[in-house]
Amino acid sequence: MLYEFGRSMVENWFWLLPMLSSGYFLTRMCTAFLPLKPGRGWKLLLYICLSITAAMVIWVGDNNLLFTLLPFFAVLLFCSKGSRVGRIAVAAVFFCIMMSVAALLDTYLGELMDKLSWGDGALYDHLARILRPVVWGLLYLLARRFLPDKPPQLPARLWWLTLLLASMPLCSLTAVILMPYGSYRLHSDLQFSLAIQLGLAVLPFVLVTSLAMLAAIMMLADYARLEQLDRLASLRGSYYQALQREARQVRTLRHDLRNHLTALRGLLEREDMGQAVRYLEQLAGSPVLQGSRRLCENEAANAVLAAKAEEMARRGLEGVFSVALPQALPVAEIDLCALLGNALDNAMDGAEQSQDKRISVRCRVERGLFMLRVENAVAGTLEPDLATTKSDRSAHGFGLAGMREIAERYGGSLDVRVEKGRFELTAWTPMA
Repeated sequence: MLYEFGRSMVENWFWLLPMLSSGYFLTRMCTAFLPLKPGRGWKLLLYICLSITAAMVIWVGDNNLLFTLLPFFAVLLFCSKGSRVGRIAVAAVFFCIMMSVAALLDTYLGELMDKLSWGDGALYDHLARILRPVVWGLLYLLARRFLPDKPPQLPARLWWLTLLLASMPLCSLTAVILMPYGSYRLHSDLQFSLAIQLGLAVLPFVLVTSLAMLAAIMMLADYARLEQLDRLASLRGSYYQALQREARQVRTLRHDLRNHLTALRGLLEREDMGQAVRYLEQLAGSPVLQGSRRLCENEAANAVLAAKAEEMARRGLEGVFSVALPQALPVAEIDLCALLGNALDNAMDGAEQSQDKRISVRCRVERGLFMLRVENAVAGTLEPDLATTKSDRSAHGFGLAGMREIAERYGGSLDVRVEKGRFELTAWTPMA
């Protein structure tokens, strides 16, 4: 009896260790692409899900795939944060990778061992379990150098593209595994044989395509980061150009100061006080004497807000700013500038088409929250996602979906409302 108990314990551990090892390697790879919610419990939940899924037996012609699909997606979405479309896309890619490897091992390893007369079913079962963590370990070691340091961040349009591309290997995987379902009961050997041959051709393609999708996500993330850096550089360039213009005006004013003083002295000597006062008012109204706009302590935010304030003045709009931001913020400069820039771009487009040209901007840190509120008048109807109406969409605002994705990525939210002809956008993120 003790011998049987000991044998049972050894067999259970032999089943458990490969499963947990597979879960470890898969968790390391998955968390490089999937942003998890704060707390160790979510990572543990993901680890358990990946471990169990990796140990699932998947045959060509079996319906275990369907029982695995919904719980897998549900857990990955439940324990992660950020763009919902992006999380679904990443879940689809990893599901294809895991299920294609499992189906190849469970279906074709036994076929190969039968042809070579290597052992019985028990040996095949043990070998299939051992090979799972070996495959995932090798894959992780090969990919470790190329995995991103933090989950990629893509705009909504690129996540939708990724999901569309990921759906193709997912559909191929589902079709090739479920197509011969029931052939065992129908004793259709020909049908099952054709399905086996089809699976041998399709499953490696699904695996390679899904791995290529991970590489594509990283390349798209680099492209999106460079695109936002270029936009940030453009905004900063506008701000610094304004500073250079002011510096040139200061030099000109200093050069002409003697002439201005001589003119004033002549007016005062003639006791033409009215003309002297008007001359002083004109001199005081010079843009150079107004000084550069310093709206907040945060350099990136100040560059964007100052550039947009100057653009408002050029477009005949009145900007009312109430901004108090510290130098350090938990929001990355790229995301902060994208959020502020696109919110103000949309506000200027709306106010320019309405009678009321006033735009109210309130941005500050209060009670541990970064808060942004932009209010402007609107005329006519708004597009559902506030997408830009300009022809060159790549150079202008990316609409409500992109701004909401940024806010949610940092654990906050973005809300909009239209009331009495005025549009109000409110976004917030926690400072921690």
